[in-house]
Amino acid sequence: MADYLRINRDNWNARVPVHVASSFYDVAGFKSGRSPLRAFEIEEMGEVAGRSLVHLQCHFGLDTLSWARRGAEVTGLDLSDAAIDQAERIAAECGIPARFVTADVYDAPEALGATYDIVYTGIGALVWLPDLTRWAGTVARLLKPGGFLYVADFHPFTEVLDDETGTKVTNDYFDRGPHVWDYPHTYTGPEVLEHQTSVEFRHGMGEIVTAVANAGLRLEFLHEHDHTLFRRFDTYTERDGGYRPPAGAPRVPLMFSLRATASPAGSGVPGG
Repeated sequence: MADYLRINRDNWNARVPVHVASSFYDVAGFKSGRSPLRAFEIEEMGEVAGRSLVHLQCHFGLDTLSWARRGAEVTGLDLSDAAIDQAERIAAECGIPARFVTADVYDAPEALGATYDIVYTGIGALVWLPDLTRWAGTVARLLKPGGFLYVADFHPFTEVLDDETGTKVTNDYFDRGPHVWDYPHTYTGPEVLEHQTSVEFRHGMGEIVTAVANAGLRLEFLHEHDHTLFRRFDTYTERDGGYRPPAGAPRVPLMFSLRATASPAGSGVPGG
C-alpha cells in the first residue's frame, strides 16, 4: 500500500509506448480526425466550447485533446511522465492547444494552480485511487462555482462476475483491496511489459456517490449502461455500439456515468 503510487507509475510508464503503438488507441486515426469519445459522454457533457476543462488521469491525452477539438480549453494531468510526454508530442503534431502536467491526482490543486468549469475523469480511472473521499474533495477544490464533475467509468458490479459468461456472481462486491496484480501484458496486446506489477482499489457505487455528495457537489444524474467498451467477458459480442451479453442473457450494469455540480458563488453551500 505504501508503495502503490511508485508501483503504478512504473507500470503505466511501461504501458505508454505499447499503448501509443497499438491499434486499440489508433493514434494515427486520431491524428487524422477520429475521436475516441463515447457518444453518451458527448451527449451528457453537453456544450464544452469556450469552457475550461481539466482531465484527471488523462493517460497520453487522446480524450483530453478530443474535448479541445470540441472547443474546450483543456488541461490534462497524469502521474506518468511518459504519458504526459506523449500527450504533449501529439498535441504539438496536431496543432491542438493544450496544457499537460505530471502529478498525482491528490496533488492536482497545487500542481495546476487553477480552477475549472469542468473536471472530467475518463474510463478506467477510479480503480487506481485508494481514497475516494480525498479524491472528491480534490475535485471540489478544482471546480469553479457552478462548474461540474463528469465521470464515466466501468461499473463496479462487473468485478463480481465470472470471466467466462459475465452473468454469474463469483467475487466479493465488498472486497476493496488493495489488489496487487503481476501480469506481463497490458490490455492492448501481447507485448511484455518491463514493469508488470500494479495495485488496484475497488469502490462500490454507494462509496462513489457518497464521496461526491460529501464533497458538497450536487448530483445531477447517475446513469447505468448495459454495454462496455471491450470484450470484458468471453461470451460478449459487439453490437449496437458496444460489447454486450448474448441475446437472451440477463443484462447487467457494465458502465456508469455521473454528473455533479459545484455550488454557485454566494450560495453558502460548500464545494465551490
